[in-house]
Amino acid sequence: MNISDTLSTSNAGVASEDMSVLGKDDFMKLLLTELQYQDPTDPMDSDKILQQTSQLATLESAQNTQDALEELTSSMKNNNDFSTISAIGKMADLGSGEIALGEGGTSNFEIYFPDDISSGNIYIKDVDDNTIKTVGLSEQDGGTLSFSWDGTDDSGNRVGSGSYYVESQYSNSAGETKYTRVGTYPISSVKFDEGKTYLRLGSSYVEMSNIKEVY
Repeated sequence: MNISDTLSTSNAGVASEDMSVLGKDDFMKLLLTELQYQDPTDPMDSDKILQQTSQLATLESAQNTQDALEELTSSMKNNNDFSTISAIGKMADLGSGEIALGEGGTSNFEIYFPDDISSGNIYIKDVDDNTIKTVGLSEQDGGTLSFSWDGTDDSGNRVGSGSYYVESQYSNSAGETKYTRVGTYPISSVKFDEGKTYLRLGSSYVEMSNIKEVY
C-alpha cells in the first residue's frame, strides 16, 4: 500500500473533503502508519520510501510557498492602505463639476474655495455650457461651502430635471482672480470598509474608484 492508496481508503466516505488541505504533518503521519502496518514478509523497498519522502518534501515546499504568497499579499495590501492614507491633505478630482436636479426639487452641492472670498459668482450651466443661473458670492472665508439651488434660471423659470455643471470665478482678499468648481475637494480622511477604500471629500465619503485624480 502507498500513500495515495491510504488517502483514498481513509477518505472514501468523505467525498466533499478537499484533500489539498492536508498539511505536511498529516502527510508524515500517513507515511509512518504505512511503515507500521506494512507486511513484514514484503516490506516497502527503499525506492518507495524515498519516493514518498520526496512527495513530503514537495508538499512542504508548496505549503511554504503558499504561506509566503499569503504574507506577500497581506503586506502589499497594507502598503496600499498606507499609500492611500498618505493622500490625506491632497486634492481629489472627481472628473467633472456635475450636479443632479430632480423633477420639481432642489439640488444641494458643495464647492471648495482654496482662498478667502472677497467677491465673485457661482455659475450653473447646462450640458451645452450655457449659463442658466448666476449666484453672487459675498465676502467670506474660504473652505468647503454648501449651497442650495432651487432649480430656477435667472428669469425665475423652472428648468428641467437632469445634469448641470457648477463652477465659480471669484476674487480673493489680495484681489487675485481665482477659479474653482464642484468636484475638486481636499482629502480630509480615509475609511476602509468591507474591502473598499473611501476618501472624505467635503461632508461625504467617496469610493476611491470614483476619483479620477489625486494631486
